[in-house]
Amino acid sequence: MSHIQVRDDQGVRIISFNRPDKRNALDLNMYKQLTEYLIEGEADNDIRAFMLHGEDNCFTSGNDVADFLKNSDLGPNHPAVRFLFCLLELKKPLVAAVSGAAVGIGTTVLLHCDLVYADNTAKFQLPFVNLALVPEAGASLLLPELVGYQKAAELLLLGESFDANTAHRLNIINDVIAQEELLGYALNQAKKLANQPPQALQITRQLMRPHKNRVQHQMHQELEQFSARLKSDEAKARFQAFLKK
Repeated sequence: MSHIQVRDDQGVRIISFNRPDKRNALDLNMYKQLTEYLIEGEADNDIRAFMLHGEDNCFTSGNDVADFLKNSDLGPNHPAVRFLFCLLELKKPLVAAVSGAAVGIGTTVLLHCDLVYADNTAKFQLPFVNLALVPEAGASLLLPELVGYQKAAELLLLGESFDANTAHRLNIINDVIAQEELLGYALNQAKKLANQPPQALQITRQLMRPHKNRVQHQMHQELEQFSARLKSDEAKARFQAFLKK
C-alpha cells in the first residue's frame, strides 16, 4: 500500500501521509510521490487547490532518518530537494490540517501553505540544531519574517516542541479547531479557495509573495550547509544516538 494517498474532491486534491507504523515519517519514495501528485494537480484545470494532512492522528514526524542517511547526496534530483522547490513554485493554493506530531519538515512545510489549521493534539518542533543540522525549506528566512527574530531563534536554536495555541499566537497556523472537526473544516476552507476565480487567486498569491527569489536563494544556501552538516562528526554522533533511541 502506498504511504502517500491522494483523492480529489470538488476541485481539491487531498494528499495524505499514511505510514502510521513510522508516525508518517517521510522517506524518499514518499517525497517522490508528493512531488508527482502536486505537479499533476498543477497541470489539471479541474484541480484548483491542494490539501495536506496525516492519517492516524499524526501529521508527520519528519524525515525517515535512516532512509535519509543512506541517500544524503542533496543534489537537485534528490526527491526531498525536488519536493521543497516544488512547494516554492506552486501556483495553486495549499491548505494543511495538522493533528499530532509535526516535526521538522512537518513544520517547515506549513510556512509554504496559504491556510493552516490544527487541533489541540498538534505538537510542532524544529529540531534541526538538536540533530547538528540546519533548517530547510527556507525556514531560516521565512520563520524570522513571520514570528520575529527572537522567537524564531528560540524555536530554531533550542528546537523545543510547542503546541497549537502557541503556533496560533505566532501566526504559524490560522486557527485551532476541535479534533473531530479538523479535517472537515480544513477541506471546506480548501473548497472555498477552489471556488474562487482561479487566475485572480493565483495572481494574488504571487503578489503576496514578492520575495520568492530570496527564498529560493536561501533554500539553496540551507541545502549546501545541510549537506555539509550531514557529513560532520557531531551530526553522525547525534544520529547514532537518535537511531538507538
